[in-house]
Amino acid sequence: MEILEVTENKEQYADLLFTGGEQESAVSGYLDKGKLFALYDDFDLKTAAVVVKEGKDTCEIKILATYKMYQGKGYASSLVRHIIQYYKEKCEYLAACVRENEKILMFYEGLGFKYSHAVNDMIYLKLSMK
Repeated sequence: MEILEVTENKEQYADLLFTGGEQESAVSGYLDKGKLFALYDDFDLKTAAVVVKEGKDTCEIKILATYKMYQGKGYASSLVRHIIQYYKEKCEYLAACVRENEKILMFYEGLGFKYSHAVNDMIYLKLSMK
């Protein structure tokens, strides 16, 4: 397994990043101002995430997407663990905003994220990095 920080040609990951239902304009904006991480296994792209710095002390996972045929195999968990280590000294909190979905909430809670607040059908989770 290999995790890369992608700094060039980020648009080549758009097909995977759109699988989460994100709009093209939102994905483009996140790619412009955020960091893109891609996880490969057996030379195939499995999952990718975009993290954006929000304010002075919070970094937020804006998109986390895994190809459907690779879901449930631990790739997203491995990528989020890598992101947690990467941002441990860079942010006070790592956040994620997810649609109200029990499976996704359990995924993040299993990685140590805690409920922060909700806005409409979106739930904000935070992980203290200290």
